[in-house]
Amino acid sequence: MLTARWDPFSDLWGRMEQLHNEMNRLFNRMSDGLTRSWVGAFPAVNAWEDDEAVYLEAELPGLDLSKLEIFVTGGNQLTLQGERQPNVPADGVWHRQERGFGKFARVLTLPVPVDADKVDARFEHGVLRIKLPKSETAKPRRIAVKAD
Repeated sequence: MLTARWDPFSDLWGRMEQLHNEMNRLFNRMSDGLTRSWVGAFPAVNAWEDDEAVYLEAELPGLDLSKLEIFVTGGNQLTLQGERQPNVPADGVWHRQERGFGKFARVLTLPVPVDADKVDARFEHGVLRIKLPKSETAKPRRIAVKAD
């Protein structure tokens, strides 16, 4: 006599996969025609400093530079704002669209005041690199100690 062990979870995984697929189809239908929005902070940035400057790198693939503006205000506020246009396929059907598009603005408070007149920004291979020289008041100065 052949016996089979009853497994209460045998069909559970198949049903969960089916539910997952149905939820994806539902959300894809709901989002069709809606403007995609940025999730989280955009653009993603890395920032660091040394004795002379603050440096920033921002990922902006597919951005037209004419749509990008950079401002330094208040000595230590950096604003990146712009707009990335959507890549619309001529005769295709979207299956997944995870890269955001549209207008964005990101304001970062820098750790020290910077000299806005000497800021250098370069855009290479989809990465914006900004060098923000520290203002003279923010640079460390050696203080001479006098003895009596």
